[in-house]
Amino acid sequence: MKDKYSAVWVSHSSIGDYLKCPRAYFLKNIYRDPKTNHKIMLMEPPLALGQVVHEVLETLSTVPAEARHLDKLLDLYEEKWKNIHGERGGFHDEEEEKKFKDRGAKMIARVMTNPGPLANKAIKIRQELPYYWLSEDDNIILCGKIDWLEYVAALNAVRIIDFKTGKFDEDEDSLQLPIYLLLAAHCQTKPIAGASYWYLDRDDAPTAVSLPTGEDATKRVMEYARMIVLARKLERFICKQKDGCRVCRPLENIINGKSKYIGVGSYEKDIYINI
Repeated sequence: MKDKYSAVWVSHSSIGDYLKCPRAYFLKNIYRDPKTNHKIMLMEPPLALGQVVHEVLETLSTVPAEARHLDKLLDLYEEKWKNIHGERGGFHDEEEEKKFKDRGAKMIARVMTNPGPLANKAIKIRQELPYYWLSEDDNIILCGKIDWLEYVAALNAVRIIDFKTGKFDEDEDSLQLPIYLLLAAHCQTKPIAGASYWYLDRDDAPTAVSLPTGEDATKRVMEYARMIVLARKLERFICKQKDGCRVCRPLENIINGKSKYIGVGSYEKDIYINI
């Protein structure tokens, strides 16, 4: 009998964590603070910026296209920024915070001026965290949130759009779109008509990218998911570098008491910042 509580849940972020550093994967996805029984999270300015911009744009998908008030987005941005103001966003001083806040405001202003697909109908997956059984035999569930599913009326289909708030292009070998393809195919009923990245820092419109077949996407994701399942069975999560790497060292600082506790965030994670 399927039991989602005993299954290994994988996502684009968790697989990425494992590929960067198995130790970092353990600290971000398995380890719990013995005092609080919460997972830990390191908040940094780029993460805080991306979080707020995505939250603002996500609100549009819950409103019918004809009722979206794009002119109110900057006001909403200002309101949501309060949740990551100062140390809560990992900012070390007012100057650093202003730099990131101004970048985000320009992204929101860009969308207000050039809404493109955000002015069209969207499909909203009803699950708060979309997921499905990637493999019942291996007890693996694939999960993740798709930024935007644009409804393409002429095809009665959806187009996947992923918002990018960073300065660099997504790697061609990224698993993000293969994972989004699988989630969109299994968590809603419309066929998938295509996919795009929208680099909000620089582009006025999304950039179309090619999608793999469902079979190829499943094969790629399963390969890495099984690596994680095996590591969890063996309880083997070792950094490849003797003294730790740039990915796991900041997380080690948290459990060694060298980071500053900020508070409890979403999904009951204890939030820390570098000091």
